[in-house]
Amino acid sequence: MRKSNSQRLYRGAAAVLLGSAFNHFGDRILGVQIEAFTGGVGYFSPSWVLDLFLVPFIAGVLVSLIYGFGGKWLSYLPSLIVRSASYFAIAHHLTGMAPGSSLMPIGWWGFYLILAIEAAAMGGVIGEVVIKRTYGRSAPHKPAEPVPPIRR
Repeated sequence: MRKSNSQRLYRGAAAVLLGSAFNHFGDRILGVQIEAFTGGVGYFSPSWVLDLFLVPFIAGVLVSLIYGFGGKWLSYLPSLIVRSASYFAIAHHLTGMAPGSSLMPIGWWGFYLILAIEAAAMGGVIGEVVIKRTYGRSAPHKPAEPVPPIRR
């Protein structure tokens, strides 16, 4: 049964909101602010790597599973929303930063934003593969019936 446009819109909005909430609370649980650079190699901690790659990946899978087919295209949005809101909040002093850290330049931040969005996109593709059990436009092929051996 085909979904109406309003059902797709509501399902898409719910998927993006839940993916954004997961991404935001994942950031808060890990305690990492990607936008606030502290300098040095110590900035790139294991929790930073999880926050930049794993949290958006899981959010992308979540969005794709909720929305259904086409969810891989919506999976870009939660990371874009959360990273942009976090940068804006730090830039306008709505969110505090750790002592000794500074707001990274927007060009550098854009690179990290692209990395987070690509991780979410991979999650979106994995979510669609889980739903469809194959990747691409065609349905999975049914295995052919076994052919009996030729008797001589």
